[in-house]
Amino acid sequence: MDFATFIWADYIGLFGAFLSAITFIPQVIQAYKTRSVKDLSWGMLLIVFFSVIVWLVYGFAKGLPPVIFANSVILVLSTILLYFKATFKN
Repeated sequence: MDFATFIWADYIGLFGAFLSAITFIPQVIQAYKTRSVKDLSWGMLLIVFFSVIVWLVYGFAKGLPPVIFANSVILVLSTILLYFKATFKN
């Protein structure tokens, strides 16, 4: 692989990481505004939370900034949703 291809692939990886990282932002905003998370299952939230932790371990072990960035943001957002699920009355 030549240098130009490597840089192009890095930009694609960072863009993909950015898109993955922002996926939960609309849900967090909606849940905060409506104070409702009744349609979010505990199972889904916990699977996302623990899978993100595994991806972070992998990202740090391999030194992959896009993986670390995306999953760090998703960890924060999924933690917020778990907090909302635990505290908001349904």
